[in-house]
Amino acid sequence: MSNDPQVIRRLVTLGRRYDRIFAIVGMMAMMVGILTLAVLLAGLIHDGAERLNWDFFQNFPSRRAERAGILSAMVGSSLVMLITAVTAIPLGVAAGVYLEEYARRNWITEIIEINVTNLAGVPSIVYGLLALGLFVYALDFGQSILSAGLTLALMILPVIIVSTREAIRSIPGAIREGAYALGATRWQLVRDHILPYSTGGILTGVIIGLARAIGETAPIITIGALTFIAFLPPAPIVDHFPFLSFEWLESPFTVMPIQMFNWLSRPQAPFQVNAAAAGMVLVAMTLLMNGAAIWLRIRFRKRIKW
Repeated sequence: MSNDPQVIRRLVTLGRRYDRIFAIVGMMAMMVGILTLAVLLAGLIHDGAERLNWDFFQNFPSRRAERAGILSAMVGSSLVMLITAVTAIPLGVAAGVYLEEYARRNWITEIIEINVTNLAGVPSIVYGLLALGLFVYALDFGQSILSAGLTLALMILPVIIVSTREAIRSIPGAIREGAYALGATRWQLVRDHILPYSTGGILTGVIIGLARAIGETAPIITIGALTFIAFLPPAPIVDHFPFLSFEWLESPFTVMPIQMFNWLSRPQAPFQVNAAAAGMVLVAMTLLMNGAAIWLRIRFRKRIKW
């Protein structure tokens, strides 16, 4: 390379020009996504805002659009997501920690890792067919909230496993070496250092997985979710000992995406308005759930001292 100052100056100027061009292209790509989302949200608000009132939230679906509500679908989505989170998060994090910290590096581990990565891209309808044979028929859970929650948990499990492993890999090796130098066991290293330091990255994967799960329709329809349901599952809290009831796990259900699909399939304009209003509620539920996860991630990061 020439040591001529003019040549070096031209190279530096050219590099800065490329940096500006790349920054402009990246900004334009980001704005395309943001503007597309903004237009979609504006359309939902324009079409469905007039339908958002207290009756819409406390009424069951109805053949009359002006009397129809999302109570059963909103409760169903909340309960299904509860089962999904309770099942997928502990299993996914534990599997990621095991593969990264405990599993031996051999051909069996490599096959498992390849399959987990590939499963993250499998179409959701495949999980629905698998769940239909496993949860509904083989384990006899029926077409219930439990089957739906386990189906979605199975679907987002690879995403959580992969994100957990990536978060663990990002931890500096000096932390492991320092812990072992002070006499820590492998479990003490995982409990006191690996999991606390990787919580932010793990929660990012959890956010992505749950955001995908709450909007899924195909696997839920496959296992037999209802398109019209005018009752709620049994209450999980009762007034007699042990004050908890699990009958709701076996209850039939519907979810927000299916309710929206049911309304959109009808030609009457008022049902289209109902679908737009339900879409606003679904977006709000997703943002609320993601906001809670982001808040937890920020809190965990603030507590970490590198």
